[in-house]
Amino acid sequence: MLSLIIMISLSVLILASAILAVQTKNLVVAVIAAGLVSLMASIGYLLLAAPDVAMTEAAIGSGLSTIIFFYVLNRVRGRDNG
Repeated sequence: MLSLIIMISLSVLILASAILAVQTKNLVVAVIAAGLVSLMASIGYLLLAAPDVAMTEAAIGSGLSTIIFFYVLNRVRGRDNG
């Protein structure tokens, strides 16, 4: 029963973060919200007893993708200024 409540809470957080990522005008907030979606998904995979998928999602989906998004955002903003 407790795991069902936790999974429903994670699902609500994932949906809220995804809506925030799509609806916001601030690109930094959108990138952080997208990373949060991936991080919450990795916690869900861990609760579903799939630690290998959870580690991959946390490393690639949440970690590497967020870093790449911030790198590209920084490069694009650098070209706008000069």
